[in-house]
Amino acid sequence: MIRVLLADDQEMVRSGMAMILSAEDDIQVVAQAQDGLQALEMAELHRPDVVLMDIRMPRLDGLDALRHLTRPQASYRPQVVIVTTFDDEDYLARAVDAGAGGFILKDSGPRLLAEAVRAAAAGDSLVSPSITVRLLRQLRTASTGPKPNTPDARHAPLSPREREVVVLLAEGLTNAEIAAALFITVGTVKTHLTNVQAKLGARNRVEIAAWAWRSGLAGRAT
Repeated sequence: MIRVLLADDQEMVRSGMAMILSAEDDIQVVAQAQDGLQALEMAELHRPDVVLMDIRMPRLDGLDALRHLTRPQASYRPQVVIVTTFDDEDYLARAVDAGAGGFILKDSGPRLLAEAVRAAAAGDSLVSPSITVRLLRQLRTASTGPKPNTPDARHAPLSPREREVVVLLAEGLTNAEIAAALFITVGTVKTHLTNVQAKLGARNRVEIAAWAWRSGLAGRAT
């Protein structure tokens, strides 16, 4: 079972997500939190595999809670998926830098919500298709900028095939879609992304995609 914590200050949103996820055979909602501080308390108490985190919450917002959960010295780090709206776009670049492993819209359907949880639990990531490229293009000019120890596109030690995979990932393609586009297997795509993650020092696939946009490797024709 994938253990999930829901963190959102709107009870209706939490109840809706809980109802959707509880209907899945492999997902269990173990706790709910109405603000960032309670989310940290519930995460420590219940040790969920995945946290679905709103950004704008009282007492402690989702970004600060995210930073706490993903800090390097943390003994326990769940996967965190940001649950957002288009109004939250100014916060998304900072959420990537803080270690968010995925993004999903609050009005996403049941299938996408469950898929986001499963992807996060598997160490993968899912970004709602309607915000993928819009979000990542924004990272090119985000004030947060690339991390000092992250190589730019010219100096990153990636093979030509790894670069192809990264560009397609940055455009929002799934592993299966990347495999089909490059005529390789899904397993090969995963291997390439694992190698890229290690080379770039990225924490997850979202950071790989962010690096591709910030470094100029992705979006050259846009």
